[in-house]
Amino acid sequence: MLIGVPAEKDPAETRVAATPETVKKFIGLGAEVAVEHGAGVKAGVPDADYQAAGARLVSEGEALGADVVLKVRRPQANEIAALKSGALVIAAMDPYGATDAIQALAGSGASAFAMELMPRITRAQVMDILSSQANLAGYRAVVDAAAEYGRAFPMMMTPAGTVPAAKSFIMGVGVAGLQAIATARRLGAIVTATDVRPATKEQVESLGAKFVAVEDEEFKQAETAGGYAKEMSDAYKAKQAALIATHIAKQDIVVTTALIPGRPAPRLVTAAMVASMRPGSVLVDLAVERGGNVEGARAGEIVTTANGVKIVGSSSVIRLGATASALYARNLFAFVETLIDKPNKALAVNWDDELVKATCLTRGGAVVHPNFLPK
Repeated sequence: MLIGVPAEKDPAETRVAATPETVKKFIGLGAEVAVEHGAGVKAGVPDADYQAAGARLVSEGEALGADVVLKVRRPQANEIAALKSGALVIAAMDPYGATDAIQALAGSGASAFAMELMPRITRAQVMDILSSQANLAGYRAVVDAAAEYGRAFPMMMTPAGTVPAAKSFIMGVGVAGLQAIATARRLGAIVTATDVRPATKEQVESLGAKFVAVEDEEFKQAETAGGYAKEMSDAYKAKQAALIATHIAKQDIVVTTALIPGRPAPRLVTAAMVASMRPGSVLVDLAVERGGNVEGARAGEIVTTANGVKIVGSSSVIRLGATASALYARNLFAFVETLIDKPNKALAVNWDDELVKATCLTRGGAVVHPNFLPK
């Protein structure tokens, strides 16, 4: 049983799919681990650390030719060509809207697993990459905002006068939003937050922030059984936008985190709202890679508007490569561990397991996940 860890192809990606900690654990389960030379450098893990943990340093081809291939992002075309038929490929596959890539994975004969489709059940909490990475993203978003903001966050009383606290507004109160609220509060900001799910109001207030939303009947029904936000009606969006527009004009910091699985990110902040903000204000858009919540946000860039407002569109997670890798690697290990027959120290995938069914995209040369079957 060979587990391969290739280096990530995206030049902006700093994470790696295994750490020396998880390498040791895999070896303890009877696996051999092959790590591509330099795979962990951007995450602060030199090759020597992998060797000390018991891994072999190999070429890209050998890492991709393993029985189990662990990646951060979905394999690119040249990587797919190197996969072994029947191999298990486990990564954040970003499958929505990627029909050609998923078909190519199926054509390779590999069984591809999308970690972001992991069901949100108690048993799978330790495997939830969305939560582990979003938690860090929320923290880093506020740190990035503080770095770009030209004033202090906390209220300061000095002999020279009082410095007012920054006003921070968090839009979207999932894992990332809750951590953003907590971080902004720790830095001394006055924090408000909004979400379309009614259950989040209590969570927001428990962290010492104020909840802002149009709380009508539609709002009370705005959550799926899986705990995700529902798409709201145009009428509700208009009422919410009017409330948010007046609120944003008074804010110094805005962090947006709203994502709906399988759809482009909802537009929460219009150009007119940005124009209403004071010069020096900062917006951080954590949904920028899905089209963005903020009009004018650009992935990988910091945009300064005509009225002196900064829109930060850089990824927060990849700026925490070492910590993000440590958590992501543990998520992957927890899942892979369920695919191994420990007494025999061999792969033994239970294709009827609810975790396998929920995450398996391709198997036996075909796309098998019901959400991505060819139409």
